[in-house]
Amino acid sequence: MEQTSFSIKQWAEDDKPREKLMLKGKQVLSDAELIAILIGSGSRDESAVDLSKRILGEASNLKALGKMTLQQLTKFKGIGEAKAITIMAAMELGRRRGSEEEVELKKITSSKAAFDIIYPFIGELPHEEFWILYLNNSNKVIYKSQLSKGGITGTVVDIRLVFKMAFEQNAVNLILCHNHPSGILQASEADKQITRKLKEAGKMLDVNVIDHLIVTQNGYLSFADDGIL
Repeated sequence: MEQTSFSIKQWAEDDKPREKLMLKGKQVLSDAELIAILIGSGSRDESAVDLSKRILGEASNLKALGKMTLQQLTKFKGIGEAKAITIMAAMELGRRRGSEEEVELKKITSSKAAFDIIYPFIGELPHEEFWILYLNNSNKVIYKSQLSKGGITGTVVDIRLVFKMAFEQNAVNLILCHNHPSGILQASEADKQITRKLKEAGKMLDVNVIDHLIVTQNGYLSFADDGIL
């Protein structure tokens, strides 16, 4: 019988680590399955997962695997230079991630705290941009995103994208932010209307819009502080 290589595409659905990751999450994958995703295929005699298990068996653990050289990795049948380099790059990224200091999330305790975060991004722009600050249940900023970029007098807001990102980031509170290049600190009817729409949509989805800031080069207006939220 003719022997062929075992690429991930040829496996049964339950055996595919990529699909397993998408369906069940990265946490459920074994070390061997994660490495199998990196290398993509095994040798003629074994699957990518079996090859990964053999590599890990010789390395003993991930720390030891991260110290393996290109020459050591390419000694395994089915591991060429490209696959060895991919493994080494992944191990190095893991090492660097582990050595980084945990970034302290900034907590929003007032509209001024939100303004201080968003001003460097939109405070002095000659055109209008709409941004969202995504917060966790402690009102700490876990993500900030430019939603849209417009002209001198306006920008477009897609409500679906706002909440799609909120779900992806596991955010429970939002602060809307946009700038007025004109320098006028006054909420237009359009500003109020989009705020109402987002707040109502958020109520249905258990994501709270807690403020909307209009930012200029010289200051800001807070919907919450002014009682117009």
